Amino acid sequence: MTDWMIWFAVACVLVVLEMATGTFYLLMIAIGTAAGGLAALGGMGVPEQCLIAAAVAALATFALRRSKFGRPDHTDAASDPNVNLDIGQALEVAEWQQINANSYTARVMYRGALWDVALAEGESPLPGKFIIREVQGSRLIVRNSDATAHAQ
Repeated sequence: MTDWMIWFAVACVLVVLEMATGTFYLLMIAIGTAAGGLAALGGMGVPEQCLIAAAVAALATFALRRSKFGRPDHTDAASDPNVNLDIGQALEVAEWQQINANSYTARVMYRGALWDVALAEGESPLPGKFIIREVQGSRLIVRNSDATAHAQ
């Protein structure tokens, strides 16, 4: 088996492994090994093939990392409506209990169960309709709905 065949066989194996994992990093290394195979087809020696494969793989990995596909999404699951479907839902609070100077809690019936509710900072502790802004464990953090905020 010649050098270029080995390079392309390794590239094919890496592409198959990439399909199994779903990260694009193995694909970038496969591109590097394919470049090593092209260098072998061009008649370069083994050290040059390895240097080209490593350089292309490193550049492809760097380019992937700088793209939108390589950056992890740093959203907070507690306040992301795509993760938690309770975010943005409305509920009624009849009465607030003051904990300290600017901290209020309540117990409300939501989805057939009693939940602890905390008022988000800077919101008005008036009875009425509230929107869930965040879920912290079994506690709902709510903000005033437009109707409650205007009732002041």
